[in-house]
Amino acid sequence: MARWKWFTLLGFTALTGAIWWAVFAVQGHVGTLLFIAFDVGQGDSLFFESPFGTQILVDGGPDDAVLEKLGSVMPFWDRSLDVVLLTHPDADHITGLVEVLKRYDVGLVVETGVLHTSGVYEEWLRVLERKNIPIAYVAEGDELIIDEHTRLSVLSPLTSPKGKEIPKTNNTSIIARLVYNDVSFLLTGDAEQDVEKILAVLSEDALDADVLKVGHHGSKTSTSADLLAAVTPDVAVISLGKRNTYGHPHPEVIARLEEWQVPILRTDIQGDIRLRSDGENIWPADR
Repeated sequence: MARWKWFTLLGFTALTGAIWWAVFAVQGHVGTLLFIAFDVGQGDSLFFESPFGTQILVDGGPDDAVLEKLGSVMPFWDRSLDVVLLTHPDADHITGLVEVLKRYDVGLVVETGVLHTSGVYEEWLRVLERKNIPIAYVAEGDELIIDEHTRLSVLSPLTSPKGKEIPKTNNTSIIARLVYNDVSFLLTGDAEQDVEKILAVLSEDALDADVLKVGHHGSKTSTSADLLAAVTPDVAVISLGKRNTYGHPHPEVIARLEEWQVPILRTDIQGDIRLRSDGENIWPADR
């Protein structure tokens, strides 16, 4: 991590009441934004490093494989992450994050606060409390200002599920759009078509993105035609495990993406997927 100081600013806009956070760099240099979809098997784990060095980890996959992945992209002496974002508390998203929280100094955790009855979720709560990690509970309208060129806007859930037990947590997933100048990434967690179709009507312009992280590992429950029409992605990234037992990605999803002529990148085939951007263009990155 670059030499940074954290300033977490919690405020409310007068018109919308939306919560926003801002993180500002004290030292750093303008470069390129790095995006990695880690190959963690049947789960999700995404890594961003902003041009100024801010590091964001979105989900952690189904086990501790994310630790090795972080070690491959971060210097051995770097034991801190600026932001850890949990889209929702299903095991294939949260398990690796628990191990990350134990081993790294985390500046801010972003989550919805939806409750879960699993043992790994209870451990997540214990680690957060023990390490006294700041938590931002978010819903639609909240925004994380990463630097003057980069921000992450939360589009869903439309209403906060904080403190509620909801049997189907997929549709409480944080859907967020990370924007670096003219380039954008849409992160969808495991949100399903019911949510996608609502967002396509309510937030069509906000969904437009260059890179789409395909929802729910390519399950047929996600990636509707309505979503693709609103997003118009240049590339789709699917995070999933080799020879998984769920039938992911579903042939209907692949066919739909092909119909829209969207190139597909898959962690079960390509392994870690690395992209870089200068704020105008995106290209594959070796490192």
